[in-house]
Amino acid sequence: MRLALLILFCVLAALLSLSIGALHIPVGDLLPALFGRGDDIHITILQDLRAPRTALALLIGAGLGASGAALQGYTRNPLADPGILGFSATAALGAVLALYFGHHNWITPAALVGAGLGAGLLLAMAGRRQGATVLILAGVGIGALATSMTGLLMNFAPNPWALSEIVYWLMGSLRNASFDAAVLCGGLTVVGLLCLFLTGPDLRTLSLGEDTAQSLGVSLGRLRLLLVVGVALCVGAGVAVAGAIGFIGLFVPHILRFLFGTDPAKLIPLSALGGAGFLVLADSLTRILSSNGTVLYLGILSALIGAPFFIWLAFKAGRS
Repeated sequence: MRLALLILFCVLAALLSLSIGALHIPVGDLLPALFGRGDDIHITILQDLRAPRTALALLIGAGLGASGAALQGYTRNPLADPGILGFSATAALGAVLALYFGHHNWITPAALVGAGLGAGLLLAMAGRRQGATVLILAGVGIGALATSMTGLLMNFAPNPWALSEIVYWLMGSLRNASFDAAVLCGGLTVVGLLCLFLTGPDLRTLSLGEDTAQSLGVSLGRLRLLLVVGVALCVGAGVAVAGAIGFIGLFVPHILRFLFGTDPAKLIPLSALGGAGFLVLADSLTRILSSNGTVLYLGILSALIGAPFFIWLAFKAGRS
């Protein structure tokens, strides 16, 4: 029943996203318009604007949710989130470099290259040590370095317009969504999700401890490689097409852990569903709140929702 409710939540969130906006489209008209039948205005709005935006929100949310669940299982820490490995920061640095030099067509490729370089550097820094501590320390260091370099580029922005472009992009938004972006993000995210799903059984065994997991046949090197590649693909693809969107990978798995238990093999796919539904709902809320002409960015809204939850988790952990 809980799984059915989670799937229903995703479906209802997607229908809401497709229906609401400056022009309301009745739910009964959505399917015909998506296939090119019905009112021409409805067809244009759905096919060119709302459908790709909803698809991107579903994909990015699924990738962030699954990444957070996998990292929390790997580190055995419910306060871990996808940003802990630094991929969002390195992907953002790549995109900011493209914006800094005025190559707007290279934003997405540069962000993907940044995420890939971050993953390669992380694996190189971690070396042959299989423990989670070394991986986290390396990820935090890489993320901090990438963030400082992004700040340096903003400091030396050639003009106020370039600086404003960088700032607005870093806030995260799906306003420029397109089917081309959805196809690119979808392909990378699906591969990343498959990698993360494969880690589930090993993460379940890892909960018994690293030595026990190795004695039961778990290859910690393979597990780490799948985890790093999966998170890099999911996070990098999301940052490349929508900018920085945080906190979803933190609180979605944590909420679902209360409902479905702590088994990573189950929690990772469930968190993908939960993250997809939540991000679609959050994006719909940004459109509603931006209807008066003031734009509310998706990354800002997700932080406003997620930061208090993060503070509550930290407070709860400190009191336990």
